[in-house]
Amino acid sequence: MDKSDTSGKFCTFASLKIMSNLGAIENSKVVYATLGCKLNFSETSAIGRTLNEMGFVKAAKGEQAGLVVVNTCSVTDAADKKCRQTIRQLIKKHPNAKVVVTGCYAQLSPGDIAAIPGVDLIIGSNEKNRLAAFVCNLEKSETATIHTSKLKDIKAFSPITSGDDRTRTFLKIQDGCDYFCTYCTIPFARGLSRSGTIAETLNEAKRAIDRGAIELILTGVNIGDFGRNQGETFYQLLETFDKELAGLRVRVGSVEPNLLTNEMIDLMAESSVIMPHFHIPLQSGSDQMLQIMHRKYNTELFVNKVETIKSKCPDAFIGVDVIAGVNGETDELFGETVDLLTELNISQLHAFSYSERPGTAVLKVQPVVPVNTRHKRSLILQKLSDKKLQAFYLASVGQSHNVLFEHDNHHGKLYGFTENYIRVEHNYDTKLINSTCKVKITDFNTADFTMGSEKI
Repeated sequence: MDKSDTSGKFCTFASLKIMSNLGAIENSKVVYATLGCKLNFSETSAIGRTLNEMGFVKAAKGEQAGLVVVNTCSVTDAADKKCRQTIRQLIKKHPNAKVVVTGCYAQLSPGDIAAIPGVDLIIGSNEKNRLAAFVCNLEKSETATIHTSKLKDIKAFSPITSGDDRTRTFLKIQDGCDYFCTYCTIPFARGLSRSGTIAETLNEAKRAIDRGAIELILTGVNIGDFGRNQGETFYQLLETFDKELAGLRVRVGSVEPNLLTNEMIDLMAESSVIMPHFHIPLQSGSDQMLQIMHRKYNTELFVNKVETIKSKCPDAFIGVDVIAGVNGETDELFGETVDLLTELNISQLHAFSYSERPGTAVLKVQPVVPVNTRHKRSLILQKLSDKKLQAFYLASVGQSHNVLFEHDNHHGKLYGFTENYIRVEHNYDTKLINSTCKVKITDFNTADFTMGSEKI
């Protein structure tokens, strides 16, 4: 049952904190589970900070939680299944906890989640940023309460950052999408494209820096569309960050090839703040398939973008998304994708097997590619990706790079990334944790695709 009318039911954050001090909340321990993209991780982190301000504390390993928050993904059938499994596992592990589910799967299929015994509250995309307020009045119930909005009403947005890792922080700068590609449900799950202003986004970035962030990763659904509803542009945001955030490292997330302008490429090639790291979705190397998918570019434009990047910044990392086995993809059309990607001077592929999503236009397209064929094609692309990444890494041997080392100790090794996203290992040294160090790349470790290094 949809109970979206919640007027008069919210308490303030301050009053809930007082309630917690008075013992109104029996168990203030909370467990978080996040599935899917970097955008979800930044949102969960923001939810966590708000709940923490209200008196909730993240449960330690082995502790029983009074509240469980699951932020879901719905990019594939497998993602939906994993969400349901995760919810059931957490309910079993924390049988007395109040269980809240949000995210894309919650927006698209709230009824499926409500059918899981033990779920108390389901919150859609427009309501996600008010999750903490919903928790105020949450009670255990045999029937889940659902709060979702229609697509046209999903308009909420504010820039937010993750905060669990001081070294690398995700900054959500945009949400939603207007493209309605024929295989994708993201516009239905997250609404139309929207963002804050440059000033608001810069302020959120500075707050992250105050909390110790050293590197910001710009995330969103279609970040190249940033600012359109504000009369601003993504290039202007990057230009502002380049001027205002000296000493910080900023990585740009996925940018549609039709929105990746030459002036952006020039800025990223020259900037000491914006890293030479590009992530460009291709999805298919066949123009016929791009038309079926309703993508807003062709292969000629994509090739031009890659060649422009490499001419301006030869050592730049270029990651490319591609989907194998979308309806209509014959062996011949898949061959066109493989041929194009083999020739392109790129660094890595993010290959996915196509998964049918309810309500998408491509379901009407023939032929339907058998599931086992999709997986075989995906494996072909993954092998090509490994070959590309190894070649990119080997080309860096002997080069000097600034590496931002992270905090984890893996069998006496410390890991980090160069400006152009080469994963580097170094003998564990506490002095290097969360700091940038200039190193010389020495050798390639085939076991885990990392580069050895020595301090300069």
